[in-house]
Amino acid sequence: MTMTNERVSPDQYPRQSATLASEAASVPVARQIVRDACKEWGMAQEAAETGMLLISEIVTNAVRHGHSASVRVIAELPCPGRLRVTVADRSHHVPEQQVVGPDAIGGRGLLLVDVLSDRWGTDLLPWGKRVWAEIAIKVGNQ
Repeated sequence: MTMTNERVSPDQYPRQSATLASEAASVPVARQIVRDACKEWGMAQEAAETGMLLISEIVTNAVRHGHSASVRVIAELPCPGRLRVTVADRSHHVPEQQVVGPDAIGGRGLLLVDVLSDRWGTDLLPWGKRVWAEIAIKVGNQ
């Protein structure tokens, strides 16, 4: 795992990122990255928990469907009062919400992302894609 904690100048925003193997064992590592970033940035526990759930679902989706050797996990504050979690991989397959029955074992990840986030999306890149989700946050240990 390669992890960076980017200390940025006043006109930029803080971010933490890591490159992880594209495997199920990376999901708890991604959650820990978001947890640590939220703690460092003084976010309320509720925001951290939502961010961890969002990154879990997005990483799981990338591992299952991305067909990449690795994924890039990013937690950042793109502007005051916003937490963004992002997963980048080398696949151009755009994730889509599934319609699943009540007895289905999986397929609800993007539904959770849609419900829990204020907004989310996919950015296609020349080498793959970036899937992200944002939530409003309160700063401080509340």
